[in-house]
Amino acid sequence: MKTIRLTMSQALVRHLAALRVEVTTADGRTEIAPYCGGAFAIFGHGNVAALGEALYEQREVMPTWRAHNEQGMALAAVAYAKANFRQRILAVSSSIGPGATNMVTAAAVAHVNRLPMLLLPGDTFATRAPDPVLQQIENFGQGDVSANDCFRPVTRYFDRITRPEQILTALPRAIQVMTDPATCGPVCLALPQDVQAEAFDCPESFLHPEVIRWRRPPPDAGELERAVALLASARQPLIVAGGGVLYSQAWDALRAFADTHGVPVVESHGGKSALPWDHALNLGAIGVDGVTVANQMARQADVVLAVGTRLQDFTTGSHALFSQARLLSLNVQPYDAGKWSGASLVADARLGLQALSAGLAGWSADAGWTAQAREQAAAGQAWIQQITTAAPQPGVLPYDAEVIGAVRDSLNDGFGDAGGDSGTRDIVVCAAGTLPAELHKLWRARAPGGYHMEYGYSCMGYEIAGGLGAKIAAPDREVIVMVGDGSYMMMNSELASSVLLGRKLIVVVLDNRGYGCIERLQRASGVPGFNNMLDDCIAEGGARSTLDFAMHARSMGADAVHVGNVAELKAAMVRARAASKTQVIVIDTTHHRTSPGGCWWEVAIPEVSQRSDVDAAHGRYVDGKQAQRV
Repeated sequence: MKTIRLTMSQALVRHLAALRVEVTTADGRTEIAPYCGGAFAIFGHGNVAALGEALYEQREVMPTWRAHNEQGMALAAVAYAKANFRQRILAVSSSIGPGATNMVTAAAVAHVNRLPMLLLPGDTFATRAPDPVLQQIENFGQGDVSANDCFRPVTRYFDRITRPEQILTALPRAIQVMTDPATCGPVCLALPQDVQAEAFDCPESFLHPEVIRWRRPPPDAGELERAVALLASARQPLIVAGGGVLYSQAWDALRAFADTHGVPVVESHGGKSALPWDHALNLGAIGVDGVTVANQMARQADVVLAVGTRLQDFTTGSHALFSQARLLSLNVQPYDAGKWSGASLVADARLGLQALSAGLAGWSADAGWTAQAREQAAAGQAWIQQITTAAPQPGVLPYDAEVIGAVRDSLNDGFGDAGGDSGTRDIVVCAAGTLPAELHKLWRARAPGGYHMEYGYSCMGYEIAGGLGAKIAAPDREVIVMVGDGSYMMMNSELASSVLLGRKLIVVVLDNRGYGCIERLQRASGVPGFNNMLDDCIAEGGARSTLDFAMHARSMGADAVHVGNVAELKAAMVRARAASKTQVIVIDTTHHRTSPGGCWWEVAIPEVSQRSDVDAAHGRYVDGKQAQRV
């Protein structure tokens, strides 16, 4: 066996740089690409000397980018994986201590959303000779604990490399976890800084890894037979399309199944864009932030086929929306397929849909049900067109629906026609607040991946960092980040990174002066506005907030403008599309108006209160629970 003398860091980086993967493009082509598209790193004393040297040596093969915040760069890595349908990753590296723990939130985002990311935080010395070192956590009862142990509950695989030879098994094992469709998620290799620098005789074969080829688990024959029988008994079936449809690239199989068997489709946040927005059987957004027509059909369904979805409470209306229906879950992960005592079909989404369709040859949903779905889908699209293109009300601030319509219809001439459509190559990115609800209902996604929402963890601050990751993944597509002022204030530093790296974003900031979404929930729970809107939070001796987001964005190197109305927004969007560097457009909005739709969502209300409004809200809460699936 031939070997080469390398440090652990050099062996790690050279393996990553050499690793290739067989990817399937959105148009169905197969090609070989680097599995690790690059690394984000913020260097400190725990990773600059050894890992930094190794990254420098491979910089022409595997680029390293400098970020401004560890959480931001890790969120960008999450978005990169999502935009690549989990087929490729980025690595992220920080020093020990706060740099490492800054990435824990991003690890949780990846974990919840089943997205791969390679975390490489520095760690304290394995020898412990200089302990305690700068930034070291000292646990009084556990000598082997470091800050990096925080990653254990939010990663799929965790390892601490205490000898350089361990990288030979730990790194392939981590990659195996990330490339298994059932276990896919973030992994963490904690790297003590002395071990990073230690040399060993590395087998040359480790530096020439085999090409990764994706596994597609087929359905079990018995499970498939039972699933076919369940669907064949349905008269009014409904498909809930989740993120697994996109991760499996099963959009053609989904369309074929719906068309062949006349089954309408509703979309979770994760599954939106799996079918074109104007497909005749696409009823649109389902759930708490769903459109009325989709939720009405869900309440009438007798069998729900949930494809690649975690059945999060926003999708199921806290398990009250379609509790009357029998549930069949097609999912590559048995944990998700077995939820809520439904029937399970554990398989790849594409193979599962194809096998179900073959087993159901000659079967269709009731003709009246299919016709009703087509009518409702058309009515829903007409409603979306109406509210997103309504004439502005003089003297009234616009709300999210009007802003979304202006952004959506800005392609080409900026004003769209009566059937205005978002560009087929646009990617809209969002994460938290009111905007996810409005975009879920109103955004028109035609191409798979054109709707990029982080709503598994609902992580405020994901938006701009996520936009950067999506742009790195898809440099030829226009990435439009829609973000509220609250999330913008949570994390905006990667705006400067987008300028530094030459990755143009269009960022639309909707400024409603606070946490408008939660303020509405607070009031609906019977409590007056408190600690959410900026004007309600002025302490004694404080002053009214005068944030100028456009000025701030310009200070970060972006071009920025504060527009006065929707018409000015449309014109600014046209200019932004034509620009070559990051553009920020700020518009004042109101949080008091939202678009209709939605369903009950379980938010616990106090059982006793001195406020009659809270007592009334608790009564509604108790009533809502009566419909929950048990």
